Amino acid sequence: MAHEITDAELDAARERGRAIERSSPLATSARYDAASGRLVVEFENGAAFMVPARLLQDLEQASDADLAQVELEFGYALRWDALDVDFTIPGLVAGLFGTASYMAGRAGRARSAAKAASARENGKKGGRPPKARVGPS
Repeated sequence: MAHEITDAELDAARERGRAIERSSPLATSARYDAASGRLVVEFENGAAFMVPARLLQDLEQASDADLAQVELEFGYALRWDALDVDFTIPGLVAGLFGTASYMAGRAGRARSAAKAASARENGKKGGRPPKARVGPS
């Protein structure tokens, strides 16, 4: 069942947006750089921020063409309309690439061939050894 947004909720969201505008520089452009696989956000103060696009929740399997359809909204949000995906720029800068469960799931993933090989070897031995107890038992 869809939630009907009330005028009060809409007004509160607008006020939160104005608060963000007052507290940080606004983005002036956002684009997907296919060569590097990164989203590039440029700000009014000349700063820029880049993030690997496929690290973001719901963009992992997106095509380059889909990622290129990024839209900058209100100077602080990114939107992919066809994918129904939204991110706030302050959230991305803070390293929030998805929900808490998504972030927790990514935290333990193997990032290198050596780490993956080590995990496979530990698995053959019965998994990670138990932590040593310290103090009286």
